Parts: sequence; structure tokens; C-alpha cells
Amino acid sequence: MTPHLELRDVSVSFNGFLAVAGLNLAVRRGELRCLIGPNGAGKTTALDLVCGKVRPVAGSILLGTKRLDRLEEHEIARAGVGRKFQVPSVFKDLSVRENLEVAYCKTTGVLRNALRFRRRAESDGLEKLASLVGLEDQLHRQAGYLSHGQTQWLEIALLLAQNSELILMDEPTAGMTVQETLKTAELFNRLKGRHTLVVVEHDMGFIKEIGDVISVMHQGRLLAEGTVREIEQHAEVRRAYLGTGGIGHA
Repeated sequence: MTPHLELRDVSVSFNGFLAVAGLNLAVRRGELRCLIGPNGAGKTTALDLVCGKVRPVAGSILLGTKRLDRLEEHEIARAGVGRKFQVPSVFKDLSVRENLEVAYCKTTGVLRNALRFRRRAESDGLEKLASLVGLEDQLHRQAGYLSHGQTQWLEIALLLAQNSELILMDEPTAGMTVQETLKTAELFNRLKGRHTLVVVEHDMGFIKEIGDVISVMHQGRLLAEGTVREIEQHAEVRRAYLGTGGIGHA
């Protein structure tokens, strides 16, 4: 089966430092792939490469058969790649509903967009989407007054509203409470299969809840790949990252 996302021998350097060195990564359609590794392993840079924020000096990046490394950043977004950064980016002065309406607005032109906003909200599925991310009771609340976890969920909903088929997430549970983290795990488990997700995360308890396949990066390269159990038992991964306590203690 052709991978949905594939990085082939991808490298990038910053001021002579090779941040990603010949990285090979293949993710199936509908898969939730967790990308872990020590600080400086190149995980966030790998996401930057996929979304076009950083250009590779070697190798190729494909979404299906489309060469992402040949596209501009906005073209990559239009191709169906959505990126959630560590710091949430929402319209804090708008309500949750208004944030979702903006995200739904895919066509250009003032008149077409004005007509779109007059439609019944139900026809755009705003309530359904808000319910999916646990914000059905917050639709009229100004986004600036949401909790940290709710703000993270709203940003995920914005990517879903744009129908991003590949969603890249960088430490989505950072700063969340235990309950918010558990709720986020439930959300991710509902999203996989419908969307392809690549998640960079340090919370290993969260990884255990969501991860089907885990890729471990070290010094810009792919060190190992497998299930939670396989990664926990991998000798090189234990030396480089996990230590003797396994994933639950990383």
C-alpha cells in the first residue's frame, strides 16, 4: 500500500548543524503515528519539513503521489496538511462558533463568504464538530476565555473544519491537566482512521493511550519503529531515551 505520508532520505541543516539526517518515515492513511525522542532529536523540525516551514537540502516528501517539498507553504496547506503548533493559534476575540465559521470558509470572494455565513449553522456541521472536541456548550463563549485545554481542542477543531486529511501536532498536551490529557487521548482515538495524524509528544502516558506505531528519532535519524511494547524493549532506545523504566517513566 502506498503510504499517505512519506519522507525519503530527508535532510536539513542549520548553520552547518545537521538537524535531520537522511530521515525515512512512512505513515499509512488513517494512522496515528507518534514521534518521540530526546530534545534536539529533530522531531519538530520533521514536522516543519512536512508543512513547508523548513526546506530540505536533500530527499523528498510525498503526500500520496504529490511532492510536498516542491510546494510553497500555503500550497501544502491547500493540499490537505494541517499543523497544530505548541502554542495554540485561535481568534481570541471571536466566539468558538465564529472561529469555526472562519475555518469553514474555504472559498474566496466576499459575496460567496457572506452568503455562506447566512446558512443555518447545522448545515455546516458546527455543532457536530464542537461536540466532537467537547466544546458543544462553549459555542457562544469568547475563545479568549476558554481554558488551556479547551483552547487546544478548539485549534484541533479548526483543522478539522478545514478538512485537513493529514494533521501534524506538536506536543498537544503540553500544559494540560490530567483530565484534559485523558480527554485529548479519547479525541485522538476517535480521529484516527478518519484522518492521518502525526503527533510529537513527550508525555509517555499519553503516548501509551493513543499510539499504534511509534517512531523514535535520535540525532536527526530514525532510531527505531514499532509498537509500545517493541519500543520499550528496544535496547538502543532504552539507552538513548527511555532509560530502564520504560515508556511510562520516560
